[in-house]
Amino acid sequence: MSASTVKNAERLLQVLLSPVVSEKSTYVGEKHNQYTFRVAADATKPEIKAAVEFMFNVKVASVNVVNQNGKEKRFGRFAGRRSDTKKAYVSLAAGQTIDFGGAEQA
Repeated sequence: MSASTVKNAERLLQVLLSPVVSEKSTYVGEKHNQYTFRVAADATKPEIKAAVEFMFNVKVASVNVVNQNGKEKRFGRFAGRRSDTKKAYVSLAAGQTIDFGGAEQA
């Protein structure tokens, strides 16, 4: 591999931070074959698509991105703020799936 290819692969590994596991993401996943990921704040749609295809060996149909502003919270008498996050809803091509668990269910 060339130096630019290695650098590009390293960037793709840094784009996806974690999968989002919630009631909404599970519902969307079952209904529309979409998976939800927390992504880097500076990630672009083409980078997210390339990262998912690179890491999970699947074909991505589309990517939708949501920027969430952090909420202001109070901790007793101290005011604080949660950090801003970026989520990506990744639609896979028909017949494609991603297995996060790896463990088989009975």
